Amino acid sequence: MRQGISKFDDLVACFEKLPGVGKKSALKYAYHVSLVDSFSGLNLAHSIEDAVSFLKRCQKCGALSENEICDICADLDRDRSLICLVESPKDLLVLEQSKVYNGLYFVLDDVNNEIVEKLRLAIKENGTSEVIFALTPGINSDGIMLYIEDKLQDFNLHFSKIAQGIPTGVSLDNVDMLSLMKAMSSRMDT
Repeated sequence: MRQGISKFDDLVACFEKLPGVGKKSALKYAYHVSLVDSFSGLNLAHSIEDAVSFLKRCQKCGALSENEICDICADLDRDRSLICLVESPKDLLVLEQSKVYNGLYFVLDDVNNEIVEKLRLAIKENGTSEVIFALTPGINSDGIMLYIEDKLQDFNLHFSKIAQGIPTGVSLDNVDMLSLMKAMSSRMDT
């Protein structure tokens, strides 16, 4: 470390630990929050401290919440016949921002007996009739879907998964083979 600015170097190192932030970006962020706009830097520090202190996982679905039960699980206007399985609370936030889904969620960031039992309890409590898989496409996700379907077979549920294929505006020469194969096998009428 250079002498005299170890606090700045520590700040750069902290930013570098964030996903997707390299050395140049970390340096730019550290400079901005400490010297260019120190008020925003203090506000950022306060927001991080609050998030770390007050955010927890919902006891029912695993979403981020400031309470034991998240706002989604507590909202009686949500469609309780649907539970969408996601890999992380971040995926849940993305789906919520899209405003295309009004059911419940369940975060499958791990697949073990305890998680499966929590899912079974959620299905029972809500009278769920359909489980929607919103997992990252791949062999691992396919295995998880088969495992979950097997563990829930006594519920007489309808299982579905979000559509996969070619994103809008992307030419075929820029599409990977797996996406192209899934798009062809999941084609629909025009």
